[in-house]
Amino acid sequence: MLLTILGCSGSLPGPDGPASGYLVEADGCRLAIELGSGALAALQAHHDPFSLDALLFSHLHPDHCSDFTTLAVTRRYHTHPPYDTRERRLPVHGPAESPDRFARAYAETAEELLTTDLGDVFEFHALVDRAPFRVGPFEITPVLVDHPVETYGFRIATESATLAYTGDTGPCEALTTLAAGVDVLLSEATWTHAEDRPAGHHLSGVQAGDLAAAAGVGRLLLTHVAPWTDKDAVLDEALDRFEGPVELVRPGGTYAVDEPAVRVIGGHGN
Repeated sequence: MLLTILGCSGSLPGPDGPASGYLVEADGCRLAIELGSGALAALQAHHDPFSLDALLFSHLHPDHCSDFTTLAVTRRYHTHPPYDTRERRLPVHGPAESPDRFARAYAETAEELLTTDLGDVFEFHALVDRAPFRVGPFEITPVLVDHPVETYGFRIATESATLAYTGDTGPCEALTTLAAGVDVLLSEATWTHAEDRPAGHHLSGVQAGDLAAAAGVGRLLLTHVAPWTDKDAVLDEALDRFEGPVELVRPGGTYAVDEPAVRVIGGHGN
């Protein structure tokens, strides 16, 4: 299993890269998770967007999904697509409101709000808490986490590796179940730790490290650090709470999940 970081800036794109976007690959199957601002451009640096087999959204905040409308333009109006996108619709798994919210974001006029339906090129599936589904070699289990809107973390397993992604969340019991014993935990760590942080929004480096330790994960990868947050301070917090390997992910980095050291294959520094 390979994990590629398309973007990892928290809450908005940063000076060094796009907002949230990830690509997971195994056995020739490509699964995108999130398409925040700039992530579609980053995806094109690695693969043709038409090569995706499915797309997952943890929630519908713009820093996780704003590039979806441009993907719709690509699938609707590309002059020479490799296949008929209306015959081969792209499966999209997300919160229940996804079809309506994306159609409204895409509509060009007020009149179109009444008629736009992106179901011509996308096949929408509503996520259900702890109800697993399959995409190629991946068994995907969505787990409802603690954020102001309907938000899921994902546990993604193949026969040889398991990856957990927290989505955006505050500390909650569901996270330990989500991450239990995985090879790699891709955890948000938006800010440094402080007791007065708003509850039910994000994790600190301390909380991401505590989660990794409690869940017994093999390796912790930190993502979604806000541009105004000191990344090194977040990393130090996590290192202080988790004895295993910890790393800040970087845009363009590709990580071999099913290797003990989660080898970084490529990418540029953050």
